[in-house]
Amino acid sequence: MISKKIEFMVGLFLLIGIGAILVLGIKVADSQLGGNNASYQLTAKFDNIGGLKVRSAIKVGGVVVGRVSAISLDEDFSPSVTMDINTQFDQFSDSSSVAILTSGLLGEQFIGLTPGFVDEETEILKSGDAIEDTRSAMVLEDLIGQFLYGSNED
Repeated sequence: MISKKIEFMVGLFLLIGIGAILVLGIKVADSQLGGNNASYQLTAKFDNIGGLKVRSAIKVGGVVVGRVSAISLDEDFSPSVTMDINTQFDQFSDSSSVAILTSGLLGEQFIGLTPGFVDEETEILKSGDAIEDTRSAMVLEDLIGQFLYGSNED
């Protein structure tokens, strides 16, 4: 009788452990089980996107407001990024700017969205609109090359 109780407790412990590992895996992968939040799409053209990937975060002041949904090349061979922004953050003006930033020195890249000012002359961005003010990614290799070879110009 005690043996069956111990086996039951060990089995329960294993199930709880497997469940905890699954929850941890979902959190690390940054997946959502509850379905997708409502969002609208904005686009931006960059000269260089560096290591930006689909599903990279879009942050305003460190708060995630959306995700990168697609990356493509336009007809002039410049990278175009499509961003899904949560609808609860629908008050960005057309004077807003985006930059590709890096978490730490060698961390993952994300898009930093800087909200623009809102007045009578600016319009609120709607789904399908493009953000014109963009700053491309800084590539570490290019910076090192500029430091090594660009410092001889006197």
